[in-house]
Formats: sequence, C-alpha cells, structure tokens
Amino acid sequence: MRRPLPVETEKAANVADDDSTAPLTPMTPMTPAAFAADAEIERALDTVDFDTVTREFKSQDAFIYLEKFLPATVTEQLIAAARSVTPNVNRNYLPGHKQGGSVSRHTLDELAPFVAELYRSPALMRFLERLAGEKLLPSPQDDPHAYALYYYTRPGDHIGWHYDTSYYKGRRYTLLLGVVDQSSCKLEYRLHTRNPGVPQVDGAVAYPPGALVFFDGDKLHHRITPLGDNEERISLTFEYVTDPRMGSWQRFISNMKDAIAYFGFRQVFRQLLGRTKR
Repeated sequence: MRRPLPVETEKAANVADDDSTAPLTPMTPMTPAAFAADAEIERALDTVDFDTVTREFKSQDAFIYLEKFLPATVTEQLIAAARSVTPNVNRNYLPGHKQGGSVSRHTLDELAPFVAELYRSPALMRFLERLAGEKLLPSPQDDPHAYALYYYTRPGDHIGWHYDTSYYKGRRYTLLLGVVDQSSCKLEYRLHTRNPGVPQVDGAVAYPPGALVFFDGDKLHHRITPLGDNEERISLTFEYVTDPRMGSWQRFISNMKDAIAYFGFRQVFRQLLGRTKR
C-alpha cells in the first residue's frame, strides 16, 4: 500500500496544441491539519482488503461503494467546512433535471482550504489509483468541479439521471464523500448501461457521513432522488483525470454547463477572466 506518489501535478507529455493545454495546479506544502488527515487516512486504509475491493470495483464496471471510509476526525472537519461556506451556496433550478445548491472549488480555495488539501491527499490518491489501475491527476486549476460541495436543503432538491461526462481528452473519475445526511435521498445507479450484451444492474445507496463512492464518470448512470420535508443533505465531490487536456470547444461546453447548472457565471468566468488578464 505504501508506495511513493509524485507530489507535483503532471502535464500531459508532448502537447503541441496550446488551446488544449490545461493550466497546472500549483502545489503548496501540506498544513499540519492536512498532514494529520493524510496520516489518518493512511492508517484507515491499512484495514482495507484491497484485493476484494478491487475485484468488486472491476466487476461493477468501475464502481465501488464503501459505507465506512473516512476517519471520524476528517469527516468532522468536512462538516465544519461545509457549514462555514453555506452563505456562499449558489442555487440552481433546471426544470425536469436539477434543483439544489453548490459551492465550487474556487470558493473552497478561499474559505475552506482543508477541502483542497484533502483532495490532494497522497494516501487518498494512492488508494484511488490502485482501484482505477492507472495514474490519476488533479483536475486543472480552472475546473470548478475539481472539488465542490453540493447542498440539498429544500424539499424537492435532486438531480436527474446523468453521466459525469468527461470533456477531457482522458477519463474522469468521480469520488463522492458523504458529509451531512439527514435525509431520505438515495444515490440510484445503473451499471453496465454502455456494455452491449451485459445485463443492466440497478442499485441504490444512501451514503452517510464518511462514506465513499468512486466510479468512472462516463460509465455510471446515476441520480439523486428528491429531498423530503425538513431534511438536509450535503455531499462532497472530487474529480480526477487521466489527461488534463481539453479542446477549445469542449472547454466552452463545460464552462457553460458549470455556469448555468451549478456555480453561476461569476464563479466560473471570473477565474477565466482573471487568468486572461495575467
């Protein structure tokens, strides 16, 4: 389990097209809190039966659910972070598809940096790489979905059936972590929907605080069922990629989707404008 992980974000080799080159994510030294959290995750992973978990991940077409994953102290810090940025939640309503709130990585970088540090946890990334069977990289620094909090706080908050489509040149893996769950919401999913000749498998889980869901975004068809009265649910999403390059048209589509459906135009495009002016 304990093998070295590069501490610098890698850029795809031999990139000739500047329009498809992703900005690198600057690396900063781990704070004491992040260092302690990484050590706790490392200890927790020592109890994981990797062979069994990996077999299950592969047999379910790159999908795994672990009800107990994060140490309690790490989960408590995530709950505190989620509460601290509640005033910054951006709510969206797309009839027939989505209703809820979200906070992007840009706001988390400013107001809840522990989330960003956990995202880059070497122990966590080693575990995910072992499951995926390939090198994973942090999403580029201008991707608001790289790590984000999602808030279900009003009756009917939900998200309809979808894939976490990768607009990158490589694959994009999604990690879901339970933060707050005082709800009847379920993550409903369909396995093998894109595997001809393989029977579809339907399932549902309610991932509580500290639980983990990890999957290939282009393979898992999934949704979050509607929130009931007097309920609350907050989840954290991490996105990792195998190739951080993205074409100009795909970048435009991704940015518009993020602005309209999740984080608002100010959050998405202020980062892009700021990078252009530098």
